Amino acid sequence: MRSDGSPSAPLGLKVAAACGLLFLHLPIFLIFIYAFTTEEKSFAWPPPGLTTQWFAVTWNRSDVWEALSLSVRVAAISTLVALVLGTLCAAAVSRTRFFGRETVSLLVILPIALPGIITGIALRSAFSLAEIPFSFWTIVLGHATFCVVVVYN
Repeated sequence: MRSDGSPSAPLGLKVAAACGLLFLHLPIFLIFIYAFTTEEKSFAWPPPGLTTQWFAVTWNRSDVWEALSLSVRVAAISTLVALVLGTLCAAAVSRTRFFGRETVSLLVILPIALPGIITGIALRSAFSLAEIPFSFWTIVLGHATFCVVVVYN
């Protein structure tokens, strides 16, 4: 409710909100529509026809299945690692009082407080300095750092 007692927002605010939402959602809507187009090289509006051909092409590619498999494996293992570490850390911090308790809490929450790209670059730099090669397990560790925060909180 506004301060003058009226229950609705002014027209200008409604128009600005609608324009902002349209600006954010229109590209996603267009990508969704063009995912079903029959055109192969150029795009026309409105699309000349609709088909699911491109989804069949995508699902028949082996690299898509490899990427999907990698994503599922990383997600499952990262979740398990985060559940164990986050639960143990939360239990330790909540049950005992010790010097540095707030520092531990801050360090656990920090990966989600910083922008994701900053945390990712920091992890990649740390792996490089420690001469740890980029592998499946470094990907799992990177994802688990974000997941631990959710479990901890």
